[in-house]
Amino acid sequence: MNAVRTMLFDLDGTILDTNELIIRSFLESLKGTVPEGFCRDDIIPSMGEPLGDQMKRFSGLEDVTHLVAAYREVNLRLHDELVKPFAHVNEVLDRLHGEGIAMGVVTTKMRLTTERGLKFVGIYDDVDAIVTIDDVTNPKPHPEPVQRGMELLKADPASTIMVGDSVVDMASAKAAGVTAVGVAWSLKGAEALRKAGADYVIDDMRELYAFAGLEREPLEER
Repeated sequence: MNAVRTMLFDLDGTILDTNELIIRSFLESLKGTVPEGFCRDDIIPSMGEPLGDQMKRFSGLEDVTHLVAAYREVNLRLHDELVKPFAHVNEVLDRLHGEGIAMGVVTTKMRLTTERGLKFVGIYDDVDAIVTIDDVTNPKPHPEPVQRGMELLKADPASTIMVGDSVVDMASAKAAGVTAVGVAWSLKGAEALRKAGADYVIDDMRELYAFAGLEREPLEER
């Protein structure tokens, strides 16, 4: 493949470890609406999809406005306590940014919490474009979010990768004609990403240097 000049990243579960925050937000906001045994295993398979869609599925309700509001209240309240970057995210994004790689975030989150998360972990300034659920008509797995990210960065699909932790990320990337890169730390598991069309699955953020034709720093402790 061509040397990569543009990297698009999903946010939750890919560069930000928000897994526990998301699960806690669902469990608290759905109390009394879902059966007693509802647990994290019911939530994990659909993580990465739009919040409203997930709430409809879990609750069986058509109007989930109150559940979305409850989820957001919990999510904002617990945000700073539970959000952290995955290993090597800050150093990798800083270096790629410094080397002139264009980077964007393409997420099904709303802009408010997307920007808050990026600022909180200190990578907001490394990101050149942000595409959220507020910016598109058709969220992932539709190609529109990835296409919008490329449009904002004036990117060529042939030298663009989309990095994500969910099947909707892989589907959106493939539909937009870019290289799909899964992350092995996904709660869905690497195999699910390969089945969804991932061209590559990385075990470590520092593997992205090779995509951009950069040497990896000498390996210290993993």
